[in-house]
Amino acid sequence: MGFILIAVLIDMISIGLIIPVLPPLVGTFTHNPSEHTLAQLAVAFAFGIANFFGSPILGGLSDRYGRRRVMLIGFSGLALSFFVTAMADALWMLIVVRLFSGAMQANAAVANAYVADITPPAERAKRFGMLGAAFGMGFILGPVLGGLLGDINLHLPFYVAGSMAVLNWMYGFFVLPESLQPENRRTFDWRRANPFKSLSRVRDLQGVGPLVYVLALSGLAQMILQSSWVMYTTYKFGWGPKDNGLSLFAVGVMAVLVQGVLLKHILKRVSAARLVLLGLASAVLTNTIWGLSSAGWMMYAAIGVGVLSYAAGPALQSQISNAADARNQGETMGAISSLNSLMAVIAPVLGLGLIYLVSELPKGDWRIGAPFYFCAALQALSLFFAWRHFAQLPQQAPGADAAPAAPAGP
Repeated sequence: MGFILIAVLIDMISIGLIIPVLPPLVGTFTHNPSEHTLAQLAVAFAFGIANFFGSPILGGLSDRYGRRRVMLIGFSGLALSFFVTAMADALWMLIVVRLFSGAMQANAAVANAYVADITPPAERAKRFGMLGAAFGMGFILGPVLGGLLGDINLHLPFYVAGSMAVLNWMYGFFVLPESLQPENRRTFDWRRANPFKSLSRVRDLQGVGPLVYVLALSGLAQMILQSSWVMYTTYKFGWGPKDNGLSLFAVGVMAVLVQGVLLKHILKRVSAARLVLLGLASAVLTNTIWGLSSAGWMMYAAIGVGVLSYAAGPALQSQISNAADARNQGETMGAISSLNSLMAVIAPVLGLGLIYLVSELPKGDWRIGAPFYFCAALQALSLFFAWRHFAQLPQQAPGADAAPAAPAGP
């Protein structure tokens, strides 16, 4: 577990480095807020659409050739994309490199499959929480470092991120062990790598049912938040790379605290299913507060309000992972990653589209929070589907993940 946590940590630091500075870099090729928003939408859409089609392919390849080889491909793609982005002198270059990066990058899905390979079902919620904490730690260190470096030069974080991706490739090549045993490997089938078919197979897993809708809706809300955060805080509060880096640092601290420290204690008292419901309800409240915030400090206060929302993801992930067998973890996690990528395709159109509509409003106007109000509505709908699904299953005792149950109706 320690090997994969280190790999994920380095990976997420490198990705987190560019979050506060990519929108400002895109802005250097535009002339007004509306044009800037549309350009950012194009860059985000390029990554999402490529990742949607690439993730199930790489996930299926990891079921055939092992997790380690596919992660090395992802690290290579990341490194190249960061260095090319740093040297880009036109908007079209950013769009092309994000297409390439999206197609090559499925490390999150493969890391989840890696954890499933080495973890018994009863321990997966806790282990996915540890993995989530590594993601969160990356977002603690990455964005704040990216914000500080971006204040010096907008291109500098991309060179640093590329260097870290190269370091991670070296770690993966020389240190990271393979997790998938030969007897659990299966042949690769292009038909199974179709992202739409792989999603339908996850939907049909025993005990999953409407949880696919929960994943889609809550994932869409999360992607809208990620794609809109920097643009939103810039237009509403006038924040720059440093302020955005610090705010994302606070989000990462809370994610690590909840997923890496509190989750195992929460699961002793609350079942994974109940935790999903509480976390989604917390997310509804948090997004509403973010949208209504009239001062920057309120954004930080809302992070504290949404404590349980950071625990919902690992709990939900464990429910779906436990429904898949050892031979299909890569495909299943690739399908989930592909679903998230599909949401990443849709999210910029919705989130940045809403930002585009309010981009000319004066700073502080409550209507600039439109993307967050929409996220709250999506989380409320996902809460409904989760409640409906779990209400039809046997009650799950705290302290253990639920065993696969009979399929529930849609």
